[in-house]
Amino acid sequence: MPKVASRRASRRILFLLLLVATTVLITLSLAYTSEPINWRKVRATYLVGSRNLNYPPSYTALKKKEQGLPQHDLSLPFPEGRNGRYVKFTSEIQQLGWNNVLNERLMDTFLAYKSNRAYVFSDYIWKDDYYPWPQEKAITWPPFTPLSALIAGPTVGGSWGPNDSAPRSVTEKWYEVVCPPEKRRIINTRDVKPGLGDATGAVVFATWQKILLEAPEPCIEIQPSIGEGDSYPQVFDLWVWGSWKVLSLWEAFSKSPVSQLLGTSATVERAVQSNKGIFAIPVSQTANAHEVDEVDPFSHMLAIHLRRGDFNQACQSLSDWNATFYSWNLLEFLPDKFTPPPGGSFGKNTPENEALYMKHCLPSDDEILQKIRDSRSDYLDAVNGQGRKETLDILYILTNDDSDWLKGVQKNMLTEGWKVVVTSRDLVLDREGKDVAMAVDMEIARKASVFIGNGWSSFTSNILHRRLVDGKIPMSNRFY
Repeated sequence: MPKVASRRASRRILFLLLLVATTVLITLSLAYTSEPINWRKVRATYLVGSRNLNYPPSYTALKKKEQGLPQHDLSLPFPEGRNGRYVKFTSEIQQLGWNNVLNERLMDTFLAYKSNRAYVFSDYIWKDDYYPWPQEKAITWPPFTPLSALIAGPTVGGSWGPNDSAPRSVTEKWYEVVCPPEKRRIINTRDVKPGLGDATGAVVFATWQKILLEAPEPCIEIQPSIGEGDSYPQVFDLWVWGSWKVLSLWEAFSKSPVSQLLGTSATVERAVQSNKGIFAIPVSQTANAHEVDEVDPFSHMLAIHLRRGDFNQACQSLSDWNATFYSWNLLEFLPDKFTPPPGGSFGKNTPENEALYMKHCLPSDDEILQKIRDSRSDYLDAVNGQGRKETLDILYILTNDDSDWLKGVQKNMLTEGWKVVVTSRDLVLDREGKDVAMAVDMEIARKASVFIGNGWSSFTSNILHRRLVDGKIPMSNRFY
């Protein structure tokens, strides 16, 4: 292992030296030419290095910024500083999909906020086979991404806003400084969860809030019960997120500063803005060239989440267990609902029920086309009824597919009158953009006028959360 690490380090050092040498040579050649310096060319040459996708980003500057948060100061007054109140959720899931991680991090932040404790945030640690680089090219294994590369706001140490004295979130490293082991009280989830039974999300929240509020210790660490019969040893576990139980939390959570101040990271926003041009309507399809620059592509956009590949087996499993929609996708005021049909047995459904699940979870090409048509028409009718005139002529397909099937879908959509049809595969991303590509897709879908998602997907649910907090009307949020 040391030799492998040494070789990796040598390759990275060599790459950096070559990049520096190239920059110096370009600068010297520009300096000794009679032509004026073309800074656009210099910038383009520099970007060649940042767009080298062979290796993941180091995030050196971003990690330094996280460690330099102003709340990392022992001299600050209560409830921050050396005498502050902190809670670390060691029980949080790791090495799963980003959206399984995200919804839990946000709810844990809300619990910490309502308990007058600083939330301790940590890096997103990847599930091995989801990481976009092979192990031999990774900087560390398992690989990680700083949380502030994926989101912005109070969860990653941002302000709670004016006149809010709640303690701000801190990093794991600062927690080790301000909360040495002798100051910590350990609470295991097995000490609390068995007494909750089949409680709603609101009851789960209130139970933990009471414990955290009343505990006199400045530092609380919630640890998971491992190998003790609890397959999901989180505070807010799958039985909450994957059922109606979570809905009792929506009203308070959606209006909380955790949701209201949740922002898009600079890394993600930069990737979205740099790709804005691919959504431009061709000049040949506009009344005049000036319209191209004036059009906000997201106001003309319908975004649809078409997951394929690994979702085939996932949909079958959902059918086998007669699963409900996931999390916020269950909200009653949304236009498309799914009620698990009666019939079947434990772990096995009827053929009729399986067909119904597949129609909503893994729809056919004709079903996809009809859903897009209906969603477009329903939305335009809704906004016209409000006295607004809008146009939907840009289609964005969020997908993990890269087969000929996707090309066929794009072709069919163009014949349906969409002026621009773009997929996740068309985005041009640098190393950081590639690393946060799932969050880039989510941001584009958040901005779109209409979004069609998969009701069983945490990816869809977290996009829906942002859209509803933004004030998007219910009719703009659809499911198959």
